[in-house]
Amino acid sequence: MGQVLVRNLPDEVIEMHRTRAKARGVSLEQELREVLGRAARPTKDELLDEMARCRALTPTQHRTPAEDIIREVRDSE
Repeated sequence: MGQVLVRNLPDEVIEMHRTRAKARGVSLEQELREVLGRAARPTKDELLDEMARCRALTPTQHRTPAEDIIREVRDSE
């Protein structure tokens, strides 16, 4: 795992995270690790773009909707 040193953070920011960490019963390091982890998650737009890319790789097939199949079976009886 990598390490990062962040310089020149305002004292208020550090204290805010220290207070949150203490309230949750975790270390400041753990609190900051979780904050950075959440910030690194893909955005909704990034996820939608990735899904569109995957869909573009999937061959299209004609599929009969389930309702049509059920109606066909039901009506043939």
